[in-house]
Amino acid sequence: MVFADIGETMSGGNFHGEYPAKSLDYLAIGIHELANMSERRIERLINPAYSGLPAFLTKEGGLNSGLMIAHCTAAALVSENKVLTHPASVDSISTSAGQEDHVSMGGFSARKALTVVEHVEYVLAIELLSACQGIQFLRPLKSTEPLEAVYRLVRSVAKNFNHDRYIAPDIEAVRDLLHKNLIWEAVEPYMKKYEEEMHAKKMAGILSRMPDSPTGYSSRPASPKSWCGENGGAPQQKRPKYDAEV
Repeated sequence: MVFADIGETMSGGNFHGEYPAKSLDYLAIGIHELANMSERRIERLINPAYSGLPAFLTKEGGLNSGLMIAHCTAAALVSENKVLTHPASVDSISTSAGQEDHVSMGGFSARKALTVVEHVEYVLAIELLSACQGIQFLRPLKSTEPLEAVYRLVRSVAKNFNHDRYIAPDIEAVRDLLHKNLIWEAVEPYMKKYEEEMHAKKMAGILSRMPDSPTGYSSRPASPKSWCGENGGAPQQKRPKYDAEV
């Protein structure tokens, strides 16, 4: 038993690990979805039919493969995660001469959850590299201040891909930024500033409620119920648009 408030543990024979095993299985499934969606965004970035940018985000296609192999790496990691997210806690083998007749397999749940998290970090790193490469093709246009901050941070460890090169060190370097929480630290001041500004506008009566658009950098989740009838029916009023959503 774990007593988090006093930082102590006590062994009382409560050795069955099914609850943490299932939690870790669900964790692996949930976080895998981040990579699953990230890989699809990478596809949209490197595919000229979707992005309007050069194929694989390289100027000289044919001579250079650009981020093609990096996308293959992301796809392989996502595919591997689909195997790893099969719940270990659904299995059981009786041990200890039948005394432990139902085993949680929690150890494996924990190990594979860590592997899934690591794979997700690498896929997100590849997406960041792809996004920054795409931004490079759109210069001299500028993105938003938070995204420009992320761009500068990524470019500080991984330069622009003008010609093919060994890409593993770049992926590793960007993954390290994620692992050390440096990406979040780069955008956090902007998100806090936006939150404060929107809160001030709400208090002043300029906004009836906080914008819930993902492009608004708001940490508050959307609240669909506020726009529906008491029984979840049709909206009672038309949802307004905010400048942040335009």
